[in-house]
Amino acid sequence: MKKLMLFVLLTCFSVSVFSYEKRDLLQKEAKETNLAQALVNDFSILEFPGYTDREFWNNLPETIRREYIQDAEEYLDYDWPVVKATDYLEIIRSGDRRQGAYAAPRAALVALVMGELAEGKGRFTDQIVNGVWYYSEQTWWGWSAHLTAQKAPHGLPDADEPVIDLGVGEIANVLSWTWFLFKDEFDKIHPLIAKRLKDEIMKKAVIPYYERDDFWWQGLDGSRHVNNWNPWTNHNMLTAILILEDDQQQKIKGVQKLVRSLDEFVNVYPDDGGCDEGPSYWGRAGASLYQCLDLLKRATGGGFDVYDNQLIKNMGNYIYKAYIDYPYFINFADADATTGSRPQIIYSYGKDIGDPLMQKFGAFLAEKQDWGEKAPGGKIDEQIMQLMHLEEIKNAETENARISDFWLPQTEVAGARDQAGSSEGFFFAAKGGHNAESHNHNDLGTCVLYFDGKPALIDIGRETYTAKTFSSRRYEIWTMQSQYHQLPKINGVDQMQGREYVAANTNFKADAKKAVFSTDISKAYPDDAAVEKWVRTYQLDRGKQFIIRDDYELEKVMDEPTTINFVTYCKVSEEKPGVLLLKGDGFDLEMKYNAKTVSPKIEFSEVTDAGLRRYWPDGITRIVFTVNNSKTKGKNEIVIMEVIR
Repeated sequence: MKKLMLFVLLTCFSVSVFSYEKRDLLQKEAKETNLAQALVNDFSILEFPGYTDREFWNNLPETIRREYIQDAEEYLDYDWPVVKATDYLEIIRSGDRRQGAYAAPRAALVALVMGELAEGKGRFTDQIVNGVWYYSEQTWWGWSAHLTAQKAPHGLPDADEPVIDLGVGEIANVLSWTWFLFKDEFDKIHPLIAKRLKDEIMKKAVIPYYERDDFWWQGLDGSRHVNNWNPWTNHNMLTAILILEDDQQQKIKGVQKLVRSLDEFVNVYPDDGGCDEGPSYWGRAGASLYQCLDLLKRATGGGFDVYDNQLIKNMGNYIYKAYIDYPYFINFADADATTGSRPQIIYSYGKDIGDPLMQKFGAFLAEKQDWGEKAPGGKIDEQIMQLMHLEEIKNAETENARISDFWLPQTEVAGARDQAGSSEGFFFAAKGGHNAESHNHNDLGTCVLYFDGKPALIDIGRETYTAKTFSSRRYEIWTMQSQYHQLPKINGVDQMQGREYVAANTNFKADAKKAVFSTDISKAYPDDAAVEKWVRTYQLDRGKQFIIRDDYELEKVMDEPTTINFVTYCKVSEEKPGVLLLKGDGFDLEMKYNAKTVSPKIEFSEVTDAGLRRYWPDGITRIVFTVNNSKTKGKNEIVIMEVIR
């Protein structure tokens, strides 16, 4: 029953606000490219720097080489840990995902590989062999939270049914690159090392991918729409297939299947390119799709190329539309409030689709992250790709992509700022949509508001993931509830989750003087709320003020009060009746309201969750306005302005 409920919940997360369109543009491109003829039969043809390419590795910036070597030295005596049965079982005992148990050895292997590539003296090779053997001996490479995919009971991996999840894909990628880079070195030590490693990758990942169509993230069995798991895992599997598969006909079949699977991701994407999972998840959605497209283009000698397609362009430039000011991005749903994103991918994606702003934005993010001075992060292939672009991006033109406004009509997300190219003044973003989006919160009609690039009204985000996060009890978690967003609790009732709970008549208009977003959120509430209409409007009067309006009609007024809620990272105090003072990071704002129609209550909460403390270490404040109107119709207006001292 638990497995079924988890599946149902995950299914509801994946349904899209837009209608499904069977574009199949990648399969069409594969046919036009004649993929079967164009696909390389030897991965080394792609000209990535190998272990013996000492000119490349020895000419890296000395600070990066030294960092790689020092990081690897930390693992010279690393004792490769056993992933115990109880590590897996903790997911069904307490809900703890124990991801540290899986992350630590992967970090060790990647560090050792990069250290040996940088130094080239064989000093780290034995420990790389130990890492290879460690993973070869392991039953499963995935994450315990995803064991529901197997037919056997949840809690322990079934060695007789190798399933592919995000973790399996990630390790398959890392191990495939390790095999590719060091197979000759392994053979010098013992002929069974490289052979065993390749056999295990094939058995645990590649062959199951060939044989099965029922992994939900593939999208091939029609059971549900897919999310970022699809391009993320497919990129890892494409890497393994291209590196390891010796049978060219099987390789072609595997890549063709992967292209069909990727199309299931592209097919359910809205025309506007909006990522309903948010900018931080774009790093494993649109960005991972780009990694697939880039690798397919390389593996076909440049033949496979869809970068002129408008949808592919929109899927890329979404990342700067959702940008506020460094390091803040719009973080609706489970997305992170801050992210460094993926500078090299943003730069290269922008270059390939002919979007100069996206390209320069990638270079800007790289600059912000000490590009060329510190070793890049990510898997082995991702680090190598960044190193290959090191000089180009370091010398590229940069731009902090602060656009005036944007509107994603299918995703129903919009945003605007006081002035293009500047962080000064207000920035807001708002959303409509429905309450079954990927990584959904019950948040239709909410907004975020920033001033001078710093948070004022916030989306709290999500706490550290546990089993509860992706269970039928998800909406017991406070951050998922509408009352902890900029939203009303109508007649004491919150919004509900599900595809039927949807925003209506969502609109956005912007010109030089103002930007206005409006949506009717009444259908986001269940019948118990007794609401006929609730139109929420956000109006930015550029350079002046931000206005929040509610126009509502209720069937009746219930005993439980209606409240209008706001969540802020500012310190809040009451200046006088009708005015609250919001003290932010370097700014003061006044929140003006009608003291006759609403009464405020200020609730401060400490933030104890480690995940949320990354963004809100000083705690958050909820402002709860109780609506005093006893009539079934009403209007309310709140005006936020800067306090000029």
